[in-house]
This record gives sequence, structure tokens and C-alpha cells, in this order.
Amino acid sequence: MARMTNLLGPQPTHLPEHTAAQAALDAGTDPAAVAAEHPDYSEAWAALAEKALDAGETVAAYAYARTGYHRGLDQLRRAGWKGHGPVPWSHRPNQGFLRSLAVLGKAAGKIGETEEYDRCRTFLSDSDPAAAEATGLK
Repeated sequence: MARMTNLLGPQPTHLPEHTAAQAALDAGTDPAAVAAEHPDYSEAWAALAEKALDAGETVAAYAYARTGYHRGLDQLRRAGWKGHGPVPWSHRPNQGFLRSLAVLGKAAGKIGETEEYDRCRTFLSDSDPAAAEATGLK
């Protein structure tokens, strides 16, 4: 069956693969080591942010998540994203950016940044509702 596309809206944006960095994380390498070697790899920053948030280190989680988010935004723009349109969760390289966005929202909520929490939640859902579901930021 052919896949349906939205002919009226922007095409989904797919971030490039980071094979070495992804393999390192998948092999259990400490996310801090991966981020230090591949500072543009959002998934390493997302992993650091999630770990910090789980440990109750909200400010550190916020900082890690913001880094992963901004690194991902830079890559999205280089991939042709114009500030709106789908960023599919199903494409693994997009997940680091989307996870960073989710932790940024969660951490913002914990420190009382309600406008940023709402912005992140909306951005995540607009990017791909599956990302909001997978990350728990709905």
C-alpha cells in the first residue's frame, strides 16, 4: 500500500544519522562521554537530561535538555525545516531532539516556567503526536 503524504503541508524532516555516536550509546557508553566526543548529537544530551531529571537534578536536566534541543534545531534547519512541519518520532535520529524537547518541557514545568512548559508541549505534539505519547509530555 502506498504511503499517504500531505500535499498541502511541509514534508517531514529527517535528521541525519550519527552512526558512531548512536552505536556508542547503544553499546552502553556513558552519555557524557558520547556528548563530549559528539557534541552535536542530541540523543546523548537527551540521555543526560533524562538521567538528571530522574535523579531529581532539575536544573542540570534543564541545561542538558536545552543543549540537545538547540543542537537539534540547528540540524533541523540545515535539513530544510522552516520552523514548522512534521519531525517524525519513527526516525531514530529525530528522537534525540524530540526527547530533549520533552525533558526541557518537563524541567521547565518543575521550575515554574509554565510558558516554556506549554511551548515545549505544543511543539512536541505538533512535531509528532507519537513523540508526545512516547515521552509522556502530552
